[in-house]
Amino acid sequence: MPHSPSAEAPAEAPPRSAAPVRGTEPTEPEAPGTPEAPVLTVDGLAVTISSARARAVRDVSFRVRRGEAVGLVGESGSGKTLICRSVLGLLPPGCDVSEGRIALGDEELTGLSRREWDRIRGTRIGAVFQDPASYLNPSLTVGRQLAEPLRLKLGLGRSEAAERAVALFDAVGLHDPADVYHRYPFELSGGMLQRVLIAVAAACAPDLLVADEATTALDVVVQAEVLALLARMRHEHDLALLLVTHDLAVVAEVCDRILVCYAGELVEDGPAEQVLTRPRHPYTEALLRVASVGDWSRRELDVIPGAPPEAGAELPGCRFADRCAFAAPACTAGPVPWREAVPGHRVRCVRAGELELSGSPEGVAAGSGDGAPERQAAV
Repeated sequence: MPHSPSAEAPAEAPPRSAAPVRGTEPTEPEAPGTPEAPVLTVDGLAVTISSARARAVRDVSFRVRRGEAVGLVGESGSGKTLICRSVLGLLPPGCDVSEGRIALGDEELTGLSRREWDRIRGTRIGAVFQDPASYLNPSLTVGRQLAEPLRLKLGLGRSEAAERAVALFDAVGLHDPADVYHRYPFELSGGMLQRVLIAVAAACAPDLLVADEATTALDVVVQAEVLALLARMRHEHDLALLLVTHDLAVVAEVCDRILVCYAGELVEDGPAEQVLTRPRHPYTEALLRVASVGDWSRRELDVIPGAPPEAGAELPGCRFADRCAFAAPACTAGPVPWREAVPGHRVRCVRAGELELSGSPEGVAAGSGDGAPERQAAV
């Protein structure tokens, strides 16, 4: 893996019967038809900022299975990148995993040494980040930067590694891959550089690919191409994909399941189509309203009123209550347990069984994961 540089409340909706409380256990409900062991397991994860002695991430649990694409979404500062970096063993200085466990298949990742992480990253876990130029050495050709990991991790000879690198550049859709092999990063466009980084991440056939805001800096056309490439690679190689983004339109196109993160906690977890068309948490509905997924005619900017709590703030109940139009006294009376709205779809909201929330238009191809997005505008 390349080295990283340092309102008023609305009218009351008709009540629905309350969903059963599942309790506060951190386990994820088993999705129907997926009995196989997960590629990635995160249980009860907490990340603490040492200087402030505060938990910026708390009680986070989820699974990613082979061939599955899971989207982790939320506003900037919601904690999604800290969760992602915990999975990669790349937390910034001063942040540490203080509770819970992370496992890749049967191998525990929590507490690994740097040498042990170097063995796993680039082989069993691949990663693609925003701004690919920051993760590539400007003084080396991109071909060499791909060939060297192949030699180091797989033990290939110089010529064999070069041939494999050219083949990988071809596989990620780079035109004239033999020529690209000899190019320096400054000679390539942003979309080409992101394809190079995807080739590097996938070079050693990892079990898990983590994409952290991998399309954020790209124009909408190139973004669609990169998303299609990630979807195709997932299907062809049976990859487990964890896609971290603030853009719900992105997860609507690629992901099977969505995890919604707010102020360091997961607040909703369910199949992509259900989360997008019938959200169960007011924060998810607010994100959909702001993003306006599928509503290409809208031209007015919408925002979520208020601001999230400070990282690590200790609150007695729902962390979204101060910004929620549906907040009731019960929301801040104590810890909010997970509730299972329908099988495989859970939510952390005390009013989940009585609220009727609005989702994205029914016409949105939510969670299709077919790798053929048809985007008409940036969100």
